[in-house]
Amino acid sequence: MRSHEVTQGVSRAPHRSLFYAMGYLPEDLEKPIIGVVNAANEIIPGHFHLDTIASAAKAGIYAAGGTPAEFPSIGICDGIAMNHSGMKYPLASRELIADSIEAVAEAYKFDGLLLIGSCDKIVPGMLMAAARLNIPAVFIGGGPMLSGNHNGEPTDLVSGAFEGVGAYASGKISAEELKEIESNCCPTCGSCAGLFTANTMNCLAEGLGIALPGNGTIPAPYGKRLQLAKKAGASIVEMVKRDIKARDILTLEAFRNAVTLDMAIGGSSNTVLHLLAIAREAEVELRLEDFDEISRKVPNITKLLPSGSHSMEDLDRAGGIQAVIKVLLDAGLYNGGCITVTGNNHISNTTYSNVKDWNVIRSIENSYSPQGGIAVLGGNLAPDGAVVKAAGVKPEMMVHKGPARVFESEEDAYASIMEGAIKPGDVVVIRYEGPKGCPGMREMLSPTAAIIGMGLEKSVALITDGRFSGGTKGPCIGHISPEASEGGPIAILQDGDIISINIHERKINVELSNQEISRRLEKWQAPESKVKKGTYLYRYSKLVSSASKGAILEI
Repeated sequence: MRSHEVTQGVSRAPHRSLFYAMGYLPEDLEKPIIGVVNAANEIIPGHFHLDTIASAAKAGIYAAGGTPAEFPSIGICDGIAMNHSGMKYPLASRELIADSIEAVAEAYKFDGLLLIGSCDKIVPGMLMAAARLNIPAVFIGGGPMLSGNHNGEPTDLVSGAFEGVGAYASGKISAEELKEIESNCCPTCGSCAGLFTANTMNCLAEGLGIALPGNGTIPAPYGKRLQLAKKAGASIVEMVKRDIKARDILTLEAFRNAVTLDMAIGGSSNTVLHLLAIAREAEVELRLEDFDEISRKVPNITKLLPSGSHSMEDLDRAGGIQAVIKVLLDAGLYNGGCITVTGNNHISNTTYSNVKDWNVIRSIENSYSPQGGIAVLGGNLAPDGAVVKAAGVKPEMMVHKGPARVFESEEDAYASIMEGAIKPGDVVVIRYEGPKGCPGMREMLSPTAAIIGMGLEKSVALITDGRFSGGTKGPCIGHISPEASEGGPIAILQDGDIISINIHERKINVELSNQEISRRLEKWQAPESKVKKGTYLYRYSKLVSSASKGAILEI
């Protein structure tokens, strides 16, 4: 075992002394030592309760004959960081999380890792570390928050409070109603209700096979979530005993399965960034083009909040992710032979899975769309690609043409939207918000939610070299690459330029000649950095790559 390098032999007497100081028994050090990475904190609803998950998971490790050794991970709540300078940090924190787990796991030579997280960048950061270290690893999430309720209808943070701000600004609701919404849209702990980035990544961890069945959908307050944590604890010990390493699971076929699942459920566009980054750590060649290739042949068979009316609890009751996988397996769209942390493959895992509500999980023949939930666009405005959550776009906005309204930051765009300066037909352009230019590639949830709240989602598009929350819906195109700060064509757009969007044909273009684009680019000058030297964000900006590569760090 790896841990014997730390705990065994005469020369390790000092090391054992330090373990004894913490109450470990000599026999504890003979067992597999499992690093339990617990991202619990008191500033993320999805992580507020993770100590209870960790306790259950450690009980499972003990029962299976292992020794748990818990250590922490940082985490940031995207919702609380949203719409101010703090949003520069969440995506950048993904790399910090992976690096810190690597440092501790290698320093202590853990035999395996049990990774406990829930929210947007914490899940991919943990999976990146697992892939990089290539030791036995199991991920367990904290579960989705239960949906809120407003006027007898299910609601969540985005369709409730974020869109409520726009509705209030346009006079559609009163201050009292907005107060009622904000008091009721997030009723429990857990990752924000709806198929936003956090819940999508928890579902995709299940699809990759690095998390147990049920991980994506069992709600946070349910006792079944604690049962799952105990099973996860037992599972990691068994993986150590069988020497099943992370990359045995995280193969190219597993990543293609995850993309297939993503398209079927209509997940967050942020998953493109994260799957590319995890695959890179696993030394798997997943490409941006693979997402579009898979999207063109995998139908969208669920419509969850924010794109539809069904909740994460509805999906869980309908059979969860395993039922979705079973539908895809039966259609020949999923590789059932990939091994998972159960020790079995997907075919075995789904033996007793079935769809319990065909209104929530549709059949292939009755899909919402014959193509997947995410589309990758190209064209003269995005030579290296752009991403849109097609499942959240109304049919009448799948094709749109309009004049550009150009803003140099999210704050400027948001202020203009709230002032009522954006008119039907406009294409809002927010630039210098990419991985390098921001730096940190902020999410544009507040501007998009304001557009929807003001009733413009069927007439206004928004494009950016930044990214969108998993809670975003509507014709919102992000990840435009190259980004503005790298001299991408988005940098030379001017107010009034006509932007043409055709999601069906995967095109986003500005109606300018190649000569005019070249002329403007020759005059363009890169702006100064928005962050001070010596800060983490400054160092990050010098190393981070394009969104088309997953915004990974490159030297």
